[in-house]
Amino acid sequence: MDWIGIIMPYLRNIALAIVVLVVGLISIKVITNAVGKQIDKSKLDNSLKPFLKSLTGTILKILLVISVIGILGVPMTSFVAIIAAAGFAIGLAFQGSLSNFAGGVLLLTIRPFRVGDYIEGNGYAGTVEAIQILYTELVTPDNKVIFIPNGNLSNSGIVNYSAKETRRVDFKFGVGYETDTQHVLRTLHQIVESHPSTLDDPEPFVRLSAHGDSAVEYTVRVWVNAEDFWDVHFDILEQVKTRFDQEQISIPYPQMDVHVNQ
Repeated sequence: MDWIGIIMPYLRNIALAIVVLVVGLISIKVITNAVGKQIDKSKLDNSLKPFLKSLTGTILKILLVISVIGILGVPMTSFVAIIAAAGFAIGLAFQGSLSNFAGGVLLLTIRPFRVGDYIEGNGYAGTVEAIQILYTELVTPDNKVIFIPNGNLSNSGIVNYSAKETRRVDFKFGVGYETDTQHVLRTLHQIVESHPSTLDDPEPFVRLSAHGDSAVEYTVRVWVNAEDFWDVHFDILEQVKTRFDQEQISIPYPQMDVHVNQ
């Protein structure tokens, strides 16, 4: 029996499959880079670009695998039958990935946030860096990168801090009972109205809001442009302490529980 004659066709198929696989992977890398550059230059929404680039690479790799299997001589009907028979097991194994893919499609369809927005979701918060095919990439204020599966993110509550152009900054200040109420209100009004980043419309809210055990509580609410939120937050906290000291407005120390060992 001519074993060489029998083996040679299989060896040729295997060698051809390896060549096609190597060339295909190199070609996919070149194609995805070229497509990625075109996508980056396009006017598509920034949230959609990383997803399309990931999807392009995934589809090309699937087509390459199918081509290699065909070269190896596996009949496509048999291949489809095998996939169908193993479909249940594959579905169980990849149900998380399928859920994340569906979640990514849902996020890009509904658009609860875009690349560049600061969001909070699934227990994490940060600026959206990219929406990939299976996960969303966030960057925290201290420059840590968080990868959240799209399935988890799409099924949880999402807070988008960048969706609106303006935001409200809320404060509560405790003042001693002996201090004149009108004096405190005038001082707080002057502080918030003199800050260059607070908005006049809606107008600032400054009112006495509660009688505490050791202090009178004042609530201050001011509207600002979203990008000025934290600057105004810290500025007003600092200015209130400085002005209260200058105006001799007392700020009671917080009550502390003292435990004495018997």
